[in-house]
Amino acid sequence: MGKPAKHKRKRKHYSLPVAGSSPGVVYIDEHSLKPVITFHSYNDHHYAVKELDNIENLSRILANKEFNYWIEIKGFNSVAMFETLNTDFGISKLVLEDITRTYQRPKLEEYGKYDFATSRMLHFDEHKNLDNEQVSFILMENALFTFQESYEDCLDPIRNRLSVGKGNIRIAGSSYLMYALMDIIIDTYFEILGAWGDELDLIEDRLFDKPDRTVMFDTQFVKRNLINMRRVVWPERDKLNDMLRSDSLLIPDQTKMYIRDAYDHCIQIIDIVESLKEISASNIDMYLSIISNRMNEIMKVLTIISSIFIPLTFIAGIYGMNFAIEDPVTGRVLPQNMPELYQEHGYLYTMIVMAAIAVLQILYFWRKGWFK
Repeated sequence: MGKPAKHKRKRKHYSLPVAGSSPGVVYIDEHSLKPVITFHSYNDHHYAVKELDNIENLSRILANKEFNYWIEIKGFNSVAMFETLNTDFGISKLVLEDITRTYQRPKLEEYGKYDFATSRMLHFDEHKNLDNEQVSFILMENALFTFQESYEDCLDPIRNRLSVGKGNIRIAGSSYLMYALMDIIIDTYFEILGAWGDELDLIEDRLFDKPDRTVMFDTQFVKRNLINMRRVVWPERDKLNDMLRSDSLLIPDQTKMYIRDAYDHCIQIIDIVESLKEISASNIDMYLSIISNRMNEIMKVLTIISSIFIPLTFIAGIYGMNFAIEDPVTGRVLPQNMPELYQEHGYLYTMIVMAAIAVLQILYFWRKGWFK
């Protein structure tokens, strides 16, 4: 058998609050990255992007309703930044805690002047493990804040659409931008599932060709990732359903029409996840069945060999007892002992009888179909 597949599974550990601690405490991890703030301003005929050092004077800029704004914040290593969000923009400390505690499930919360939402952005790391990162959204009347723990993301197509200005991206408001970001995050799920589907097909080919232990390990690796994706997609679907049913003025009916399309995508992803889970489970069952059948074939061969040699061993054991019919010292005849020991050509006759028994057994097993 081949060597087991070596998958380096990176476990992501979240810092959980201490039991009984006060709510609304912003958590800054010691390894968190320095904030990189990208400021996008746009309308139907204008688009500009620049890097900001901080967000202290940002509230006065957002007061200009002629533009919509997207403020990307990557990295959380700044207590002052979160204090500004609380004092200048009125963001609840409970929301800021949920942003920095990056283990939140996808959800939507309405706070009147703003809406808060989270999504889970998935991508492969260098070991083909599934990396799960939280993306947080704060939606205001003409502005959208997004928060990410790391610098990498899958949002470049949205930035390109803003730069080119095609479609509704510049004219449909901040809620449409939030939908577009959520939609591209969901679309990456299709790419991940496509890669896993191809891998399961290759594993199935290996099952029919030459199965070994790596088949089970590789299948279990995919199945574990599918379970992790299911934990993401189900609450994502519930969040989109909450957005469709929301009475928030920040999410107009025009945006809800597009959100309904993203909701349908989530349903499709859930169906694919369940289908791939069944395929992975059937691959493991098939591997175990093949191994069991292979073991049965081996046991069958050993049983045939044992069945042939049992009577032969019995005959050899009887004549190996050496009970002679005549005492070699006194010459006295010993009654009811083995006269065959001194039979002329006795060895040859015994071997012929043993060979005949073996041949008859082989013919019998062959007629019974044991050699098929």
